Amino acid sequence: MVLALVPAAACFDLKPKTRAAYDQYLSLAEKKVDAEQNGPNFFWGDVTPRDEELKQGEIVIEKAPLASSKAAKVPDGLVHHWSGFVFIPNANLDKVLAFLEDYDHHQDYYKPEVARSKLLHRDDDHFVAYLRFAKKKIITVVLDTEHDAHYYRLDSKRAYSRSHTTRVNEVENPNEPNERQKPPGQGEGYMWSMDTYWRFLERDGGVYVRCDAISLTRDVPTGMGWLIGPFITSIPRESLSGTLKATRAGVEKH
Repeated sequence: MVLALVPAAACFDLKPKTRAAYDQYLSLAEKKVDAEQNGPNFFWGDVTPRDEELKQGEIVIEKAPLASSKAAKVPDGLVHHWSGFVFIPNANLDKVLAFLEDYDHHQDYYKPEVARSKLLHRDDDHFVAYLRFAKKKIITVVLDTEHDAHYYRLDSKRAYSRSHTTRVNEVENPNEPNERQKPPGQGEGYMWSMDTYWRFLERDGGVYVRCDAISLTRDVPTGMGWLIGPFITSIPRESLSGTLKATRAGVEKH
């Protein structure tokens, strides 16, 4: 089942008021991240520590409390905000960061969700990368995206990174001769923006990894919840879990 099954008349372009409300939410989220990273509990922040669960191999995913606040209610859109945690045993900070910074091979590390990847530019710890996402759940959605990412080391045991999409294009007829990118902000609205905030803590014989993933999509249209609802509401959480699982597996393998 592919995007063509959605009626062509259904168009969900990103509206300025939606983007503005999301940017306000993002500003609040970043202030909270800054406070936690500069506070006494760099990794867990205000989340109840669950180190033992992580060391036993579990991946912990929690909905961010801010996502249930009034600030998350953006007009004609949905804010998705999840916090994910994983422990990578027998790893060090250098190895984990090198793995994540290897954007040319994200298409290998994170397949099938990342179908293509390429490092476009690097200046020390600043990266610009292209990623093609292919997401399938009842319907299939393909997105061409560009990301601006910065990595920061606080000391020999702690680091963090931030990545923001600078371009998101829905792709019509992917991998076909008539493949075409829709202009940014135009199309079905399956993802308009994605912003990720990573934290890394080397301790207990490995590295604790946290990712706060925030994204903006269209709202679920009336009468099409059975088709669109599962994709829009569940994919962000599932994608975060899959990303953390693949990161752990990739670092352990390499």
